[in-house]
Amino acid sequence: MSGWWAYLEEQTLREVDANVLHDRRITALKAAWEALRPLGLGLREAEQVVHARYEALGDRVQRRLPDPLDIPSLAARVAVLPGRVAAIEALWDGDTIHDWFVLLVAVLDDPAGEGHLATVHHRPGGPPLSSAAAEAGQALADHLGVPFHFASPDVPDDEAPRWRTVQCLSEGSRSEP
Repeated sequence: MSGWWAYLEEQTLREVDANVLHDRRITALKAAWEALRPLGLGLREAEQVVHARYEALGDRVQRRLPDPLDIPSLAARVAVLPGRVAAIEALWDGDTIHDWFVLLVAVLDDPAGEGHLATVHHRPGGPPLSSAAAEAGQALADHLGVPFHFASPDVPDDEAPRWRTVQCLSEGSRSEP
């Protein structure tokens, strides 16, 4: 366990553990970092403190279930969105806690925007996360009768071209003589 844990006040210890037990990693990280930052603790060290608490509390942590990727669940999320679905898109994202993950979003027209449908993390013993996301996204797109777009299914790339950008480029090239 990190030596930083001993510097936390009792209230902060309870707050961090309560957040860890409810699988609220970011909130636990924020509490630890804010309490220890005046002592010189960096964000990376705060992540290590919280990670150590996850390990110490082990099976007592009430892990959140992963977002469902079945068609009925995803279609139900689409049904409450405020616009017409133009496409389903898979996007890479990542952070220092979860590493890479894939977001499934519905690209909306009228009004323009997007709606989050699911976050796909690596599941131990499961298929590669990009495969799981691509399979679910394509199945939902087929179900809705809209295109599916995953610009970089083989390599994590959070700067890959988005569906709207690709659409604008392809429409622009069709209109040229």
